[in-house]
Amino acid sequence: MRAVAALALVLAGGTLAGRAGAVEREHALGVDVGPAVLVIADKSTPDVGGTVGLHYSYGLSDAFNLVASAGWSLLALGNLQDGSSPPTRPTNMTNVNAGVAYVLDVLQWVPWISGELGGYALQGGTIGGVKLDAGAAVGLGLDYKLNRSWSVGVSVHQHFLLDLSTYPSFTQAFARFEYVWGW
Repeated sequence: MRAVAALALVLAGGTLAGRAGAVEREHALGVDVGPAVLVIADKSTPDVGGTVGLHYSYGLSDAFNLVASAGWSLLALGNLQDGSSPPTRPTNMTNVNAGVAYVLDVLQWVPWISGELGGYALQGGTIGGVKLDAGAAVGLGLDYKLNRSWSVGVSVHQHFLLDLSTYPSFTQAFARFEYVWGW
């Protein structure tokens, strides 16, 4: 009798459990805002500023998403005309990336990790014109499903520019807000 009661309890729990957050063919479009840090090899302190962005994801399966993001970071803090700024110092940076994310569904909490390739445009400051570079990024995030259509979350993206000897580190941290459809 105990075994039957335990089996009934397990089956009832399975039917009442909430469904996982990420699914196949699900779309998400959102906005990002947070800080950015750019380390320049020939400068003693990193440039810190703010960043805004957009992101999109599409559920390829319940475990993998196609992801794309674009961001713009304002890095100008301080006087660039003091003569101490290296010629490699931009005041802003634009990035566009695309890749794949591994999504781990844990009911309403959805942790993920992504690998992305992209392009970067550095301009302003002591850079004449626009400096273009390629690179890659690793993202780590945690989203919370408010309901089927809305999510909030946080993420950190560590970027690796091809010109690693000049720009060894570019980091963005985000608060995320997104609309979800197609479930």
